[in-house]
Amino acid sequence: MNENNRFVMSYNPIDLRKGVDSLCGAVRSCQLDPLNGDVYVFSNRSRTVLKLLHWERGGYTLYYKRLSKGRFHPKIFLRQGIGFRSIRWDELVLLMEGISPHAARRKRFQTASSSFSNDNAKLSSHSENTCMKSWLSR
Repeated sequence: MNENNRFVMSYNPIDLRKGVDSLCGAVRSCQLDPLNGDVYVFSNRSRTVLKLLHWERGGYTLYYKRLSKGRFHPKIFLRQGIGFRSIRWDELVLLMEGISPHAARRKRFQTASSSFSNDNAKLSSHSENTCMKSWLSR
């Protein structure tokens, strides 16, 4: 699976307790062929799990990604009907990493170290030394 594949994402969430056969049935219900080599992307309603269904030479491959915390971007479901929409390889990679492909800017957050004392005076004087600034896109 690489950027040469076509990636198609479901408009609506799906019950991801389903296996390969049920996901193929969902693809066929939209008059698409799961054997054509496209990669079909499914997500659950709570946006914590992604499954990718892909036909390779010897059979189906099912990729599974579950976030340990957080959710995938809320705009992954367009809810404009039943079916699939095409997405690009780079959009899929960003989605799998939990980054919104539509983020206009990066947001800064601070991660506190475990060596903070409970004293407010020490906390304010050492905040520059004990906080690490990180930049993430959300």
